[in-house]
Amino acid sequence: MAYDLEEQEQIASIKAWWNQHGNLLTWVLIVALASYAAWTGWNTYQRNQSTQASQLYDELQKAVAAKDNAKVQRAAADIGSKFGKTAYAQMAALTAAKSAFDASDVKTAKERLQWVINNGSADEYKAIAKIRLAGILLDEKAYDEGLKLLSSGIPSQFDADVADRKGDILVAQNKIPDARVAYQSALDKMDQKNPGRQLIQLKLDAIGGATAKLVG
Repeated sequence: MAYDLEEQEQIASIKAWWNQHGNLLTWVLIVALASYAAWTGWNTYQRNQSTQASQLYDELQKAVAAKDNAKVQRAAADIGSKFGKTAYAQMAALTAAKSAFDASDVKTAKERLQWVINNGSADEYKAIAKIRLAGILLDEKAYDEGLKLLSSGIPSQFDADVADRKGDILVAQNKIPDARVAYQSALDKMDQKNPGRQLIQLKLDAIGGATAKLVG
């Protein structure tokens, strides 16, 4: 099929443009396609990781229900080593810490909580780990270490829990005036409907602190 002069000029222009830019465009397309493939592959990988971690976490929960601490610890270790970047790893470590503590294995409980603090990707899980670890340090009379742990890196939504735990440590140190301030701060920052308020109020009253109105 013959081309008229205008069509031939257009074809010539396209060929010239392609000779100048075609190689670059090809590489741009290759990079774009590779990026899309990588993104798709990563999402698939993440979904697979999450699914497998979820299955292991279910096994861990069954072990908790059976009070099989050894199996709980094995499952938590597996999730942490294989799926350490998932939320399940942090939840598993927190659950395993409680299981170990209930089994009087304080050393393992501390290790699990410290793992969350060091490796957790969510500030909320790290905050829970810090507050629980501070409680263990309180039992061990490591008061300064516990207070230091609670001094930074905890989201504001945990302010009441942090103040409550600080109050416990300060009472153990016989720093009663400071403990009163901490407990009162916990009450001030805690939701009025939170049932935990009653326990904090009892602790405050026990050290002769100012009363706070309870919501029945």
